[in-house]
Amino acid sequence: MGKGSNVQKATAARERNQKKMGKSDEERKAASAKAAKDAAAKKCLLCLQTFMVNVKAPQLLLHITAKHPDLTDYTQCFPELAGYDPNDPKGEKAEAAAKAAAQKKAAKAKKAGGPDLDSLLDAGLKKGKK
Repeated sequence: MGKGSNVQKATAARERNQKKMGKSDEERKAASAKAAKDAAAKKCLLCLQTFMVNVKAPQLLLHITAKHPDLTDYTQCFPELAGYDPNDPKGEKAEAAAKAAAQKKAAKAKKAGGPDLDSLLDAGLKKGKK
């Protein structure tokens, strides 16, 4: 029983010392490389200014309006802004329009004599057994 307790004490001391030492050189290099990659994740194609990986579309739009005021196509600076509407930043209007179109299609199919198979499948219904 005496040997077991010494082994446990040595293991606990070794773990404590590793925590005090911090990261290894490889871990530091990997973290540094990841931070550098994240810092330059998005780049303006006109002025080559870099932005962090977590920058939102409204901030990119603010850059465009401040630095490139004569520009009308946002994708010339940032291709990831394709389809972005500054009047609808969260996409709620587009989502509501798509939902309304789906409801209109379902109403039209109902008037035509029942729903067609595509509208049923779009609604989440599965094909039954044959």
